[in-house]
Amino acid sequence: MEHKLLLLTSDNDKYRNLLGSCHLPHLTLLGDNPQSILEADIWLAEPPLAAPLVGHAKQIQWMQSTYAGVDLLVKPRLRRDYQLTNVRGIFGPLMSEYLFGYLLAHQRQHKQYQSQQAEKIWRPANFRTLQGQELLLLGTGNIAKHLAQTAKHFGMRVTGINRGAKPTIGFDRVDTLANLAQHIGNADAIAAILPSTPQTQGALNQEMLALMKPEAILFNLGRGDVLDLDALYAQLLSHPQQNAILDVFNQEPLPQEHPIWSLENVIITPHIAAPSFPEQVVEIFANNYHKFIKGEPLSHRVNFERGY
Repeated sequence: MEHKLLLLTSDNDKYRNLLGSCHLPHLTLLGDNPQSILEADIWLAEPPLAAPLVGHAKQIQWMQSTYAGVDLLVKPRLRRDYQLTNVRGIFGPLMSEYLFGYLLAHQRQHKQYQSQQAEKIWRPANFRTLQGQELLLLGTGNIAKHLAQTAKHFGMRVTGINRGAKPTIGFDRVDTLANLAQHIGNADAIAAILPSTPQTQGALNQEMLALMKPEAILFNLGRGDVLDLDALYAQLLSHPQQNAILDVFNQEPLPQEHPIWSLENVIITPHIAAPSFPEQVVEIFANNYHKFIKGEPLSHRVNFERGY
């Protein structure tokens, strides 16, 4: 049976070249015209581009997302009569580089030494080490497991938060989101890598943020709606020794008028902590395509009800 593939990415030419080198059998790559939306039974797509169009599809059977996050495609009013898969298992090393790059720079006070250098000041600051510090990870999936492994390399203790407090290799202890308040006050560093679900939305609210240690550092790396950004602004404004590294937001780009831009104890990055590279996405797609034409279960299938 012949299959027709629609590409909806910001770099379709790159994906065409990569897919061409895979020599996938019985697969035709359609052009970038509106008619392809009606004809394609397989989509390889970025969720923001696919979400407004998927309702018009006539033949779609399977969509491979180029992102891990598929929030825009699992909203209750959108169709669910096709298989949706995402990309997983490739983000752990990238996310680890991001988190520990910033965490080590913070611990070793790079900003202070850079400021002193500008003034030609030779003044050692208080030495701080990650050894013995507590890392709290909201999430215990593939990315969190890699972060936990890296944390252990630095001698940190690691607590994980997941749906059912399921014991997970690499974590010293695991608990549920309902018990987050019991752990957040013990954490030197907190990283949210949770999916967006009704249970996780607003998990880091005003009451929870108020429990953070006086010098805690918070990372939001998963979904923007897990964190109440206005509450965080108020918290960091009144607690300048606390810090935040923020890569994901409810609204992206983050509106220029939001006051959190101006805080010196905040670092804002434009959703770049762990980008998916086309080469990795195509490898996942190709493996899944071979399963698809054989009628085998697809890898990384998304549960529409759970949202991930």
